[in-house]
Amino acid sequence: MNKKILNFCALALASTGLIAQEQQKETTVQKLDEVVVSDSRFELKRENSGKTVIKITEAEMERNQGKTIAEIINTKSGIEINGSRSRDGEVFGLYVRGGRGKQVLVTIDGVRVSDPSSTSSEYDLRLLSTANVASIEIIKGAASTLYGTNAATAVINITTKKVSEKNISGNFQSSLGTQQTASDQNYNISEFTNSALVSGTVSKFNYSVGFSNRYSDGLSSLITEENEKDFFSNYSTDVKLGYEFSEKFNLKVYANQTKYRSSYDESFGYYDADYLYNSDQERVGLVSEYKYSDNGSIQLNAAYTNYESESVSSFPSTYTGNNYTADIFNKYVFNDQFFTILGLNYIQDESEFAATENITITDPYANVVYVSPFGLNLNVGARFNNNSEYGSHLVYNVNPSYSYSLDNGYVKVLGSYATSYITPSLSQLYGFFGANPDLEPEESETIEGGLEYSNDKLRLSALYFNRDENQTIIYGTLGYENVDGYIKAEGVEVELDWSFCKSFNLSSNYTFTERTGDTAIRIPKHKVNANLAYQISDNTNATLSYAFTGERYDTNFNTFLNEELSSFSLVNLYFSHQLFSNKLKVFLNAENLFNEEYTEVIGYTTRGRNFRLGLNLTL
Repeated sequence: MNKKILNFCALALASTGLIAQEQQKETTVQKLDEVVVSDSRFELKRENSGKTVIKITEAEMERNQGKTIAEIINTKSGIEINGSRSRDGEVFGLYVRGGRGKQVLVTIDGVRVSDPSSTSSEYDLRLLSTANVASIEIIKGAASTLYGTNAATAVINITTKKVSEKNISGNFQSSLGTQQTASDQNYNISEFTNSALVSGTVSKFNYSVGFSNRYSDGLSSLITEENEKDFFSNYSTDVKLGYEFSEKFNLKVYANQTKYRSSYDESFGYYDADYLYNSDQERVGLVSEYKYSDNGSIQLNAAYTNYESESVSSFPSTYTGNNYTADIFNKYVFNDQFFTILGLNYIQDESEFAATENITITDPYANVVYVSPFGLNLNVGARFNNNSEYGSHLVYNVNPSYSYSLDNGYVKVLGSYATSYITPSLSQLYGFFGANPDLEPEESETIEGGLEYSNDKLRLSALYFNRDENQTIIYGTLGYENVDGYIKAEGVEVELDWSFCKSFNLSSNYTFTERTGDTAIRIPKHKVNANLAYQISDNTNATLSYAFTGERYDTNFNTFLNEELSSFSLVNLYFSHQLFSNKLKVFLNAENLFNEEYTEVIGYTTRGRNFRLGLNLTL
C-alpha cells in the first residue's frame, strides 16, 4: 500500500508541474522576487543563486505555531529529524542528505552555535524557542567556504524576530494540547506553551525582551508495561538592545538563557527508569555593521556561549563547555555585478575532561559572486582552515548557474563542486572514552546539478547530489580513528511550489537518498511531504499536510541487531482565524488525523492523533 502511495505522490508531483504551466495569472504572489541570503550573505534574487536554498518564511512559521523547530524543519526536502514525531523533547538525530548531525551547522542571526561539550559538537535543537523565530533559511550542500567547520551537508540559519518600529509593541502566544499515543486516545491536556515578546524603537535606540516556556508530561519515553509519564520542560529568555549611532554605523548586543529538563528511560533493555537530563545554555554576543560607502561595509559577529548539562542515570555524568566565536568580514559590490566577501573567522572551543582542554580555529576566507547581465552567475570561494591541533586545511567551492529569462519567469541550470571539513570534537580528541589526539579532520567532496523553473505562480525544481566522505571519524576497536573512503551518499530532490489559484497554494517535495558504507541507520530512502494551503477568507485559512517516510533501518538494543522499519504516512490539519482587526488569532492544530501506529525509533513512543488549541495576540 505504501509503495502505491509513493508512486502516486511522485506522479502527482510531476504532473502538477506540467499542468501549472498552462494556468493564467490569478494571484499577486511574486515568486520571481524571492530573495535568498544564506548562500552568499548578500540579498540576491533566487534566480541569481546557484545553490539549493529553502526558505521558511514568517507566514509559514505562523502557520506552525505551537510546533517545535525540529517539527517544522522536518517537512523540508532532504531532511530527516528523528524524534520530531515522538514524545515532546525527543531528538535522536538530524540527518541531511544522508549525513549525520555533526555535518549540519546551525547559526542564529548569522552567528554559529555549537556545543563543544557534546561528542560531535552538535547544537541541540531543543534549545531553540519557536516563539522568537521569524524565519529560517536552509542552504543544502557543502558550505564550509563561507561557514567553516561542520557545514558539510547543510547550514540552518535561524533569524529571530525583528524589533518593532513602534515605541512599544507586544506579541503573546499561548497553546495547550494533548500528548497521546495511537493506542491510548485519552485526550488529556498535557502540553502547554506560552511566550511573550515586547519590543520597540525610541529614536535611535531599539530593544526586545522575550520569554517562552514549553511543558509536557503526557507520554512515556519508552513503550513499556508501566507506561509511566516522562516530562519535558523548556524555559528561554532573550534580550536584545540596539543603537543606531548614524546611518553608517549600528550596534546590537544580545543575551539568551535557556534551561530544559527532560526525564527519560533506559534504552539498554528498554525499561522504565527515573532518569533525568538537565541542560543549561547562556549566550551573549554582539552584531555590528559599519557602512563606509554605498557599496561597502564591514560587519562583526561575535558571541560567547556556556553549556552545562547533567545526566542523572545509572551512569551519571556532567558536561561543561564554552565556545567563543568571532567573524569579521568586508562586503563590497562592484558595478552591481561582483559581490565580494573577505573575512576572518575565529573559534575557540573549551571543555572539561580530566583537565580543561581547548582548540582554536583561525580561518581567513574569501568569496565572490558574479551576476552577469546575460544570465550567467558564478559563486566561487576558498577558506584556509588553521587548527591548533592538526594544522592547516584548504576548502573551496565552484558554483556556476545560468538563468534564461522567459516572458513570465525563468529557467535555471545550476551545478556545484565544493569541499568541506569537520573538525574533530574535544571529546574525540581528549574525552574519557577512546580519545585520540592525532585525529585528522573529516573531509567531503560534494557535486550537485539541477534545473529550476519559476514564474509568478509556480516554482518547480529537481536536483541531484553526490557526496564522497573521506577521513571519516568512527569509533573502532581502539577508540576513535579516521577511516578513508568510508561513506558515500547520493540522491535526488524534487520540489514544487504552486499557487494554482487565488486561494490555494500547493507545496510539496520528494527526496530519494542512497547512503553506502554503513547501514544508514534511521535514514529513509524515500520521503514525501505535501502541504495544501487554502485561504478561506481574508481572516481565515487552513492547511492540510501529508508526510510519507519510507523504510529505513534502526538498531535494536535488546539484540544489538539492525532491523528494517516499515514506512508510514501522517496527515495533519491546521486552521486559524483572525479577530479584532487581526490583533487576535486563534488556531487549531490536528496531527496524525488517521491515528496511524508507526515506529520512529525501536522501543520508543510515537504520537498518535493529537490536538493543539492556541491563540496569538498582537498589541
